[in-house]
Amino acid sequence: MLKISQLKSFFKGLPLFLKILALFIIVALSWIVFKKIGAEKKQTNQYETAQAERGTLVVSVSASGTISSGSSTDILTSASGVVSKVYVKNGEKVTKGQKIAEIALDDDARARETIAYAAYIDAINAEKTAQKNKVTADIQMWKDRQAYLDAQDAQNDKNTVNINPATNKAYTDNEVAIIDKTVEQTKKAFEASETAFKNADAQINKAKAQITSAWLNYLRSSGTIRAPVSGIISNLTLSSGMTIAAVSSSTSNSSLNSVSTQKIGSIENPNAQYQAIVNLTEIDVTKVKPDQKATLTLDAFADKTFTGKVLSIDTNGKVSSGVTTYPTTILFDPTDTRIYPNMAVTAKIITDIKNDVILIPSSAVRTINGQSTVQVMKNGKVETVNVEIIGSNDTQTAVAEGINEGDTVIISVLSAASGNNRSQNSSIFGAIGGNRNFGNMGRNIQVITR
Repeated sequence: MLKISQLKSFFKGLPLFLKILALFIIVALSWIVFKKIGAEKKQTNQYETAQAERGTLVVSVSASGTISSGSSTDILTSASGVVSKVYVKNGEKVTKGQKIAEIALDDDARARETIAYAAYIDAINAEKTAQKNKVTADIQMWKDRQAYLDAQDAQNDKNTVNINPATNKAYTDNEVAIIDKTVEQTKKAFEASETAFKNADAQINKAKAQITSAWLNYLRSSGTIRAPVSGIISNLTLSSGMTIAAVSSSTSNSSLNSVSTQKIGSIENPNAQYQAIVNLTEIDVTKVKPDQKATLTLDAFADKTFTGKVLSIDTNGKVSSGVTTYPTTILFDPTDTRIYPNMAVTAKIITDIKNDVILIPSSAVRTINGQSTVQVMKNGKVETVNVEIIGSNDTQTAVAEGINEGDTVIISVLSAASGNNRSQNSSIFGAIGGNRNFGNMGRNIQVITR
């Protein structure tokens, strides 16, 4: 082994540039070793955190669709002939049912009017028949019910006493078979009549709808054109003496019925409430109910948000390319904005609101085997606590137990090297990336070094 004196002699004998190089290497190695030791001592875990706050949780579902009705209503007619009288002009106010014009019908139009009125009378008679059928079904249901109860009583007597009251002797095998068969038959008869009674209401509603449809068809075939709604006349194209020709329809084979309606004007309603139809998924439709509040946005008015409520839900749904959706009608609150039919619309329907609850970022929650947990920072230490979740949306989760207002919850783990705060996307509960906006919680993200 070289002695120190020998190293000194060797070093002195080196050229100057080698001496400088040797000193540089020694200093560099010392600096690297020093930094590594220092980093190991300072190395620690850093966390992105947020504070639990008390507030309101708003849960909603989103759906898209189109505007289904605007602020104008078309004036339609299927009549043909010569206009004999025009009672109003563009810009005038009218009330629902008010006369707009008279048409002297041609022969085919008079025949169509007669057929339409006959169909209306038939619809009224069908509704009366449906009402009578319901009464008959009701009477029959109660008769069948009583017969079923009597049969059950006879079966109970047979099972308990086993003495036929008519003969005062034990039931024969044939009598037993008859009793059991009677119970089975009367039960089926009662179930059938009960179903018929329940279906009677559907038949009545169907008949009423046919009355409405037949009356509307009669009005449109009539020589007297009336205002379908109240409002202001617009785009009226009629004048006395002009001829209105019938518009052929390709959906009917009958020469008298093969006529479709045509628009001869419209009625503007400045106070009309718009409607939108949006399509809900199978998952979301079960959460939505009539009268729930909604916010709506339209591409045509990017700087505005409209409000409304759920009017109705078509629970029969529709299937397209194997996917089932449920058309849902939303009624807009009154607005001065002019919106047109078929404009694209996106709706957020509020399905639940929870007031005065503890809120934490949804990204702080982890669920394993049905148990939800959150990691919290207490006195510089990380603890895992069980929580009871009572609701959540895309950014916030409401908890009933396990977290108190002001608790510091951990969202993600940041870089472990001292002085380096770059996010490594290594969240304890999944990568979340850089800065997050946790809804309306108004919290600040803090970094804690242990």
